[in-house]
Amino acid sequence: SIDCGSSESYSDDYSIGWVGDDLYIQHGESVELQSSKPIYQPMATLRVFTDRKKNCYNIDSEKGSKVLVRAYFFYGNYDGKSSPPKFDLHFDGNHWITVETSADQLVSYEAIYVTKTDTISVCVAQTFPNMFPFISAIEVRDLDSKMYGYSDSNRALMLRRRVAYGTEVIVRSTDDFYDRIWVPAVKGDDFTVLTSDETFIEVSLDDSPPRALFQNAFATDNTSTSIQLGTNLPTTKVPVYVNIYYSEASVLDSTQKRSLQLLVDGKINSKPFIPVYGTAGEITLYNLTANSDTTFSLAASPDSTLPPLINALEVFTVSDELTDGTNSDDVEGLASLQDEFNVLKDWGGDPCLPSPYSWDWINCTSGSTPRVTALYLGSFGLSGFLPDFSSMTSLEIIDLHNNSLIGSIPEFLGTLPNLKQMNLAGNDLSGTIPSSISKNKKLKLTVTENPNLCVSGKSCKTASVDTSGSGGSSSSGGRKKSKLPVILGTTIPIFVLVWVIGGVCAVLHHKRKSEAIAAGNVGQAGGANKPSGNPQAAQMQMAANNMAQNVVNDFIMNVHEQQSAPEPVYNDDQQNHLEEGN
Repeated sequence: SIDCGSSESYSDDYSIGWVGDDLYIQHGESVELQSSKPIYQPMATLRVFTDRKKNCYNIDSEKGSKVLVRAYFFYGNYDGKSSPPKFDLHFDGNHWITVETSADQLVSYEAIYVTKTDTISVCVAQTFPNMFPFISAIEVRDLDSKMYGYSDSNRALMLRRRVAYGTEVIVRSTDDFYDRIWVPAVKGDDFTVLTSDETFIEVSLDDSPPRALFQNAFATDNTSTSIQLGTNLPTTKVPVYVNIYYSEASVLDSTQKRSLQLLVDGKINSKPFIPVYGTAGEITLYNLTANSDTTFSLAASPDSTLPPLINALEVFTVSDELTDGTNSDDVEGLASLQDEFNVLKDWGGDPCLPSPYSWDWINCTSGSTPRVTALYLGSFGLSGFLPDFSSMTSLEIIDLHNNSLIGSIPEFLGTLPNLKQMNLAGNDLSGTIPSSISKNKKLKLTVTENPNLCVSGKSCKTASVDTSGSGGSSSSGGRKKSKLPVILGTTIPIFVLVWVIGGVCAVLHHKRKSEAIAAGNVGQAGGANKPSGNPQAAQMQMAANNMAQNVVNDFIMNVHEQQSAPEPVYNDDQQNHLEEGN
């Protein structure tokens, strides 16, 4: 039981535990009603929504479970305008009803159905200008799978009326394990209230009505008067589901017999059935269409000596077939985005359904199981890394510009088969653009204003350049080039050159000195045919000359290569599909 607009936890007069809605929604405005009259505590606050197409509460459940969901609306002139609004109510992507609130009366709606996912969503959606939707309370109850067993599991039962005949107080949680609300029926002049002599009624029905219902009953005064059942059905014909509960109130003698028949529009619709003393009985009517003009009545069968009686009644309309919801692959991808970015977590309910009430930042296809085709999350305050939403294979447009996204561009974005446009401008993405994206000629890509993003794996030019394919050059806002390689590239060769020149001079000096000594020796010996100089010194001289010459040659070659190395350029084929951001 969720008290919308409240942050308190408490128990009410029925010993029902209520919690505030803080854990279920953060959007909308909490309002506390001001009234001089006492207000049932769960109705003393509400939450109103002035923006978004729809606003939803998500409640954990178990897939395939049968649940009862109630929504309450108490206007209480909270806005001082004395103008109760109208708006739509949804559940699990299905249209429920158009809510028509009252100035001073509580309005509530109830649905029973089998869940198709592990989350129950209750949503309100604005449908009229200046009429802002609100909600006062939500209740969810798990039911036994056997209950309401003649209903189609792919359709919901929408409550129209649930009454207890002969009681004077509301029967609910303290008596009904499933907390159905049984309202006392108004007694007419033609009815007599019967009270059972049996203090313990045996109830073994699959629908598990509470025993308290069978302590009292309405009966007509004679066998010729039938019980007309009020149904509260709409004016248009709709499929209906009706449960009638009964039990004999007294021990009958051998001359007494109470036998009943159900009539629809005056025609017998059932075999005669006999209430049993001390035991609950039930008759269910389904596979029938009816409206407010259709009459339902209980009459005494021809052989009955006692008038008809009734203990309780439930009337439902049957919904259209329930949707399976947005494609599960897209739901999975959107959940990944919501898990990563807190700002998205407050979007609940089915992303696409019911049409046209999709989330404001997506586009969807039509159909019973729609696909998500676009993400419009520009300037959404997203901060962090992009998660994996590769399951969203129908995406055609991804707009994530002007956020605070970091990290590299995920490779999976290039594998989305239908992607046509992607705007990643104005973030702090880094690294290189994956080849699966850069080589996709069908993709219109915008990546400007990502100062640490390299638009080409070869050039590593940053995304501050014009990426429209017009051959733009780096702007002053681009990544600064390091001058360290230039300094090292000039300092080291100069040092080597000085070392080489010094070595060459030393060798030449040694050569001249050797030649002078050799000439002196020749003159002293006076013989031209003798070997001149020292053979070992000559070999050392030749080796030194060769080493010096090689070092000089290598140095000249390296300098030449550094000077003639070409500047890296863009690959025009890769840039043709990139587009400048607006």
